[in-house]
Amino acid sequence: MSTETLTGAELRRFLHGLPGVDQVGAEERAARLATRSIKKSAKAEAIDLAISMVDLTTLEGADTPGKVRALCAKGMHPDPGDVSVPKVAAICVYSDLVAEAVRTLGDSGVAVASVATAFPSGRSPLEAKLADTRQAVQDGAAEIDMVIDRGAFLAGDYDKVHDEIVATKAECGEAHLKVILETGELVTYDNVRRASWLAMMAGADFIKTSTGKMSPAATPPVTLVMLEAVRDFRARTGRQVGVKAAGGIRTTKDAIKYLVLVNETAGPDWLTPEWFRIGASSLLNDLLMQRRKLTTGVYAGPDYFTLD
Repeated sequence: MSTETLTGAELRRFLHGLPGVDQVGAEERAARLATRSIKKSAKAEAIDLAISMVDLTTLEGADTPGKVRALCAKGMHPDPGDVSVPKVAAICVYSDLVAEAVRTLGDSGVAVASVATAFPSGRSPLEAKLADTRQAVQDGAAEIDMVIDRGAFLAGDYDKVHDEIVATKAECGEAHLKVILETGELVTYDNVRRASWLAMMAGADFIKTSTGKMSPAATPPVTLVMLEAVRDFRARTGRQVGVKAAGGIRTTKDAIKYLVLVNETAGPDWLTPEWFRIGASSLLNDLLMQRRKLTTGVYAGPDYFTLD
């Protein structure tokens, strides 16, 4: 589906013509899926899959090149004592640290993702957002995580949000564009569904729940609504869009709940790092602890693995 031929009024009519979300039904379904138990052998596979889907993230004002290099080393070799542990999907950093991450990761196969477009507020002139994106791509970022202007969206200025996504996508070139909805500020599930479709129609390669800078971040019901959106979008257009759940996913138990949600909502086609990601900083250590427990029978302890 392309929006190139839609007027602003037609885009608004389309978004407001989407079926409303049954809030009670979405929350009950997400809660029910969270109770699913899995076998020990399946849990081992799920942990490795979750590790391979992690966008290992540092987005602090005090980030340094040294911290980014340490994070990259951990992303490439999450458990130096066990070479069978998969590497993470990407290292996610601010745009000024992209070059450092690219140099450190080399040809390891771990991608560099950069937040951009006035992260986390999404409030700055468009040219500044595009310059931020352009620099990150020039420095080697393979993935751009942009934030939408939630104020414009909530005011009903869908054209502005749409056009900024289109312009940012044009700056990305070969880099994948993840569009952050910041669902905690969108107030309703109906708005989450509309923002998901708006982002996909404007060219997003991924839709992402949150910046991780505000609460609530990713929640199972919100992620379920977004997974329904990518499923329905592919059925309508033939184009598959990924989903990234970010913020608040800290334990192996949480991660496995999300994998069940993906499988039961969008389907197994999304159960790969190419189509589903988990944005996290502290989750990886818990995944490693649980993995070691499964293979050795004992917990390694929280100080066995490097701190993030």
